[in-house]
Amino acid sequence: MLVVGFPAQAFGTNCFVVASAPGEQCVVIDPGIGVVDQLDVVLEQHRLHPAAVMLTHGHLDHTFSVTPVCGARGITAYIHPRDRELLRDPSKALSSADPQWFLRGLEWSEPDDVAEMHDGTVLEIAGLKFTISHAPGHTGGSVMFRMPDYQDPLCFSGDVLFRDGIGRTDLPGGSMAEMTASLRDKVLTLPDETVVLPGHGPETTIGRERVHNPFLRELLGSSPSRGF
Repeated sequence: MLVVGFPAQAFGTNCFVVASAPGEQCVVIDPGIGVVDQLDVVLEQHRLHPAAVMLTHGHLDHTFSVTPVCGARGITAYIHPRDRELLRDPSKALSSADPQWFLRGLEWSEPDDVAEMHDGTVLEIAGLKFTISHAPGHTGGSVMFRMPDYQDPLCFSGDVLFRDGIGRTDLPGGSMAEMTASLRDKVLTLPDETVVLPGHGPETTIGRERVHNPFLRELLGSSPSRGF
């Protein structure tokens, strides 16, 4: 399997391209701000052909390029129904304190073909199999994409789980209570060897986060380590 990740031009949002092998169809996960040129380089380098875009949630730093990426190839964008409205109007997820510069002059339109995905759904696209885990808290429609059937199980965690942290819950649609439940029921139940590819920052593993992530340590009954 081939997994290529690179940060977007703004906010360090990770965009991932996943394929069964070079020269095959692929899935694009979270095409954020200014990724189109970088994405084209990756696709050309590995001779890949996008079959779909999958969105971990509806925040603009993860969805900014979804319409041009989908529109150029006539492919479907997948999102959880609780975040579907953010594809229609991404400003609904912003608070008055958030930077507004990337909305100035933005002519936003959602992709022509949008499909909803639900908790427990198994999507089979481009010869790949993704299990959808609805994990609200950062947004109401946040999901993780798990690939448990590979030698090294993968989890594209979006902004649910980071190395040593979690996504913020203070934006419209966020909920610390829901985040806590998601961490307890959807994250801590994953095997330690699961490789986590987050929406921001470096990769990690569930086993590492059990030990070092203060939010998971608290849920497990340990005191969070200082310095995080």
